[in-house]
Amino acid sequence: MKAVVISEAGSAQNLEYRDVPTPKVKEGWSLVKVKGFGINHSEIFTREGQSPSVVFPRILGIECVGVIEQTTDALRLPIGQKVVSIMGEMGRAFDGSYAEYVLLPNDQIYPIETELEWDVLASIPETYYTAYGSFRSLDITDKDEVLVRGATSSLGIAFMKIVKGLYPSVTVTGTTRRLHKAERLRQEGFDDVIVDQDGKLQTNKVYTKIIDLVGPKSIKNSISHLAQYGTICSVGQLGNEWYLNTFDPIIELRGFKKLTSFYSGDVDIQLLNHIIRLIEKGHISNIGPVKVFGLNQIVEAHEYVENEQESFGKVVVIP
Repeated sequence: MKAVVISEAGSAQNLEYRDVPTPKVKEGWSLVKVKGFGINHSEIFTREGQSPSVVFPRILGIECVGVIEQTTDALRLPIGQKVVSIMGEMGRAFDGSYAEYVLLPNDQIYPIETELEWDVLASIPETYYTAYGSFRSLDITDKDEVLVRGATSSLGIAFMKIVKGLYPSVTVTGTTRRLHKAERLRQEGFDDVIVDQDGKLQTNKVYTKIIDLVGPKSIKNSISHLAQYGTICSVGQLGNEWYLNTFDPIIELRGFKKLTSFYSGDVDIQLLNHIIRLIEKGHISNIGPVKVFGLNQIVEAHEYVENEQESFGKVVVIP
């Protein structure tokens, strides 16, 4: 089969498109024919060598959509069944989805029923599942005023589309470090855009609900824009910092503020199918990718996602 292999950490140029043996099925694992996957920042971090547990060479890829090609669980995962896989240790402890086929543990394969096109479906797993879980953790209502920090990311846009789809009257503001992206954010559906300059938001406004996709690097500044009794969700960690340092929760969260998060590694099949249903029924619309690449264009896909001047929204690969 064709796959993308990285033999040592480094730039996108280290991703090599080549022939490799198709994985052989083993007990408790099934073979999935990959129909599409999204490019995620965590894969870029791993490619750069920021995942110490990952041993090279490795086929990256923490998510995929596809169909069962060979199965060891014919009852739950019959051949031809449409499936989604997210997280676990795919693309890290074992080879992932940057390939025509991927061998996965059966308990990490989730059967779905959908007629969505593959490029649209490939936009959903990690991005929309995380966005919807974060939406639920924030307990958003139609009375809220929402801020999305890191709005030009695929997760930021997905989160906005969920909020606007389910609560059209809610005002959603997005942030960007690149002013030239402001108009595009408005075109996507954001009501207002704020510049994030040197880690500080250029506004005095406060919001009842905030999702911070930059993570620990910006969380204290984001909390300063959180209204009394408001809630902030830290997820995504696009700022390349993983832990909160010198964070005093008693002081930072005074004013009855609350901090929450969502871990996409805890996959709830009902939650996943619920978000798919909402998209199919049109409650959440225009979710397709901004760019689609072939498997042999994986270098270009990575370079686009990590280009801060150009990158915007969800990028998927269709083998």
